[in-house]
Amino acid sequence: MSFKGSRFFIFLPLLMFPLLIVAQNNRKLTEEVDVLKKDDAMKHAVFSICVANTSKDSIIYEYNSQMSLVPASTIKIATTGAALSILGKDFLFETKIQYDGSYDSLNGIINGNLYITGGGDPTLESEFFKRKKDSISLVVRWARILHAKGIKKITGAVIGDASIFEDNMTPDEWIWGDMGNYYGAGACGLSYHDNKYSILFNSGEVGTKPSVAKILPTVYGLQLTNNLTANGTDDNAYIYGAPYDNSRFVNGTIPPNQTEYKVEGSIPDPALFCAEKLTRALKIEKVTIGEKPTTVRAMKMKKSFSQAKKRTIHIHYSPSLDTIVHLTNLRSINLFAESMLKYMSFKKFGKGTEADGIAIIMDFWKHQGIDISGLFLTDGCGLARANTITTRTQTQMLQVMAKDKNFKVFYNSLPIAGKSGSLGGLCVGSFAENNMHAKSGYMNRARGYSGYVRNRKGELLCFSLLANNYDCSPTEMKKKLEKLLIAITE
Repeated sequence: MSFKGSRFFIFLPLLMFPLLIVAQNNRKLTEEVDVLKKDDAMKHAVFSICVANTSKDSIIYEYNSQMSLVPASTIKIATTGAALSILGKDFLFETKIQYDGSYDSLNGIINGNLYITGGGDPTLESEFFKRKKDSISLVVRWARILHAKGIKKITGAVIGDASIFEDNMTPDEWIWGDMGNYYGAGACGLSYHDNKYSILFNSGEVGTKPSVAKILPTVYGLQLTNNLTANGTDDNAYIYGAPYDNSRFVNGTIPPNQTEYKVEGSIPDPALFCAEKLTRALKIEKVTIGEKPTTVRAMKMKKSFSQAKKRTIHIHYSPSLDTIVHLTNLRSINLFAESMLKYMSFKKFGKGTEADGIAIIMDFWKHQGIDISGLFLTDGCGLARANTITTRTQTQMLQVMAKDKNFKVFYNSLPIAGKSGSLGGLCVGSFAENNMHAKSGYMNRARGYSGYVRNRKGELLCFSLLANNYDCSPTEMKKKLEKLLIAITE
């Protein structure tokens, strides 16, 4: 009996020793967590944190890590990580220029319709892929390619075909206050120009109504009701409108005494917009077109519609997926994330839908051995407040990606503290600067960060930090969480 007791007392200090080291290493982080717990701004709030070593399965530190919280845009790591693994970093979206009917090559006449058959590519004429040397638009290049092939006349119409994805562009849980704005532009099977336009306002004295200087690019048929007022110092203008509806209402305020102040909105029907732009570009090239531009969606509403066999004239390829993922995470582009989600659904089921895309993402992470019981997705970009995830689940996702063959692409896509993206002004002057790579997320009363950082030992750590329903300004909350991020690095 005494022998067993002696063994116990001999081994106890050995068992406690590593725990003491861990406790000392986490002391600064524990102190910062305790400070935040007592902060008046957190009286009605909840926050969660989880930190792990990418080379080990054990968790280094956690607080409320099993609690499901609203992740905002940090959820993009789940979508982009799954897309890289499922589609591959070299994947290219395809957009096809096709025709039905017959082609009289001798006279250059298409006796039928010309189709822009969308392949889910969100980068067509995207501002994020514009090069300084690009002096003409994509539709002008297409028009010149068709003209060079000898096409002089199209007896039918230019038709935008977005049928690769479901007609419902926006997820059910997106709110009315988001959908009309540029960040609420949903994924369309045929996206164009980031599915957004800009309204340029000239504002006068405080309390006056700004005037519309111009709309770029022109959205044909757009009916704009301007309810703006000149006031304040920030952009508090919101555009209200639903997909496929040309009625748009602009409410709120913009700063006074501004010239061509930009407010960006979502294009009602991207496929129609693209068809209209190509129609005009073809006419400039002296190609005669018999009918007005339209879409497959609009034609399906006619009982007489039947899809004719289409033949391909030209194929346009997108930039590679690694480049798209890089911009998705660096610039937090909702449209890109949603397009990847729906394309994964198309690849598996032959139709891109939000519900199937979500199921694919959930299933992907589940099969990586991750507990997804606290994960609830209603979109792939984080705009919906109905999304929830635990910091433990997010940290596990980051651990999985650290061992994935696409890790370098994924890691480099995340903003860098003190250097780039939404982390550009964060952790400046600390050990985290130019060291921490993380996806940020922000919406009203929800802020978070998920990513990687090397500690002073050179170990690559992964972490997730989320906070919801705090009683302070977004800027103040950012500063509070910044202290935790620096403590994670230390």
